[in-house]
Amino acid sequence: MQKYIILSIFLFIFFFAVAPPAAASFCRNYNGNKICILSIKRSAKNYWEYRAEVSINGNRKPLEIYNCRTKNKIQKNGKIIKFQPNGAGKLICNVLNK
Repeated sequence: MQKYIILSIFLFIFFFAVAPPAAASFCRNYNGNKICILSIKRSAKNYWEYRAEVSINGNRKPLEIYNCRTKNKIQKNGKIIKFQPNGAGKLICNVLNK
């Protein structure tokens, strides 16, 4: 009986000691758009580039490379697009590049 009590106490402590991973995202209302950065990673080689997945007004975008020097984003298929005036690229470069 004592063995079960000790085991249940151990399991109770272990259950609360392990923290689940955080699933938070960075969201901002930026010039009329709700932009959430779901995941972001800064390039080690080119510190002015960010690889990020974003959500704009609830529409999830695939992973893209945001180049803060040239103000371009590179899509997965290699297509290069200029930053939109109220888009995620401006938010990433203005807020995170400080």
